[in-house]
Amino acid sequence: MINYRPASSHTPVLLSEVLRALAVQPGGRYIDCTLGSGGHAAAILDHSSPGGQLLGIDADPHAIEAARERLRHYQDSVRLVNDNFVNLQSICIKYDFFPVHGILFDLGLSSLQLNGNGRGFSFQHDAPLDMRFSPTQKTTAADIVNNTPEARLAYLIKTYGEETHSRRIARSIVQERPIETSRQLAQLIERTIGRRGRIHPATKTFQALRIAVNHELEHLEAALRQALDLLGYEGRLVVISYHSLEDRIVKQFLQRESRGCICPPEIPACVCGHTARLRLINKKVVTPTEAEIDLNPRSRSAKLRAAERIINTGDSFAATEDHAFLTIARSRGWRRPVLLQKIKMVFLAA
Repeated sequence: MINYRPASSHTPVLLSEVLRALAVQPGGRYIDCTLGSGGHAAAILDHSSPGGQLLGIDADPHAIEAARERLRHYQDSVRLVNDNFVNLQSICIKYDFFPVHGILFDLGLSSLQLNGNGRGFSFQHDAPLDMRFSPTQKTTAADIVNNTPEARLAYLIKTYGEETHSRRIARSIVQERPIETSRQLAQLIERTIGRRGRIHPATKTFQALRIAVNHELEHLEAALRQALDLLGYEGRLVVISYHSLEDRIVKQFLQRESRGCICPPEIPACVCGHTARLRLINKKVVTPTEAEIDLNPRSRSAKLRAAERIINTGDSFAATEDHAFLTIARSRGWRRPVLLQKIKMVFLAA
């Protein structure tokens, strides 16, 4: 049983559970698609030593720099890329980093983003309403708040924030424009709908704006499809989500890819030709223990789902003439350089 705690005072969410779900092994190759400050990455590199390699991706250049400092002792084993994980496939092709043993998505905001980095992700710190993961993005949260028609704004807040008071909030925002800072917006929302319980009333609206600014849900769906093709046989896909919209996308993707036929029930015979490419690791979603929540309240909404890549005889690199290759792949022989190259050629031709 893995029960890992890093030397850093900041412990990543569900760390031991992530290492178990990824089945981290010496010499393995892993991708951290949401690098943050590098907490999960450091633990993966520790457990994949000797010989482990990690590709770390983050859209936030400040996260890349923080992770570079944290991972400086692993410099020969890690490559850091400042890019959005929606470009996962092209990144891996560029750096010749596939197939891999495991891919991790931790979809929560990093501590760097929450702890007052000047971009308005949190209403605990007053900052401009930016909320962009990358400074190269054009649209900011202020653009959406101050320029979006009331009806559209209410729709975004309801759809991405699951906020029942979306119309009242949108109406107040339009009446109060321009709104420039995170605290100004949070106080306006609190005046509009009041405060009940421990969760701040602006939480759902901030979530909605962040998702809209960064196109998070669309990017997640695209990245999951790419991740599946980058995994070698028995490679693991692990995703930590923090709200129901993300978790629904992840759950439905894993369920679909772990099934054969996905035709609608009313169709009498299969016409889709779909084959299962994943095996679910956990029947139930993994959540933090009470002890972890006490130590890190931000982890309370985390949900971990994991699956393992399987090979079917219908896969493109498992044709009849390649039966010997399939046998070797199933014995984990796909790590060998010649076979790695064969898989890459099939992938690039797809």
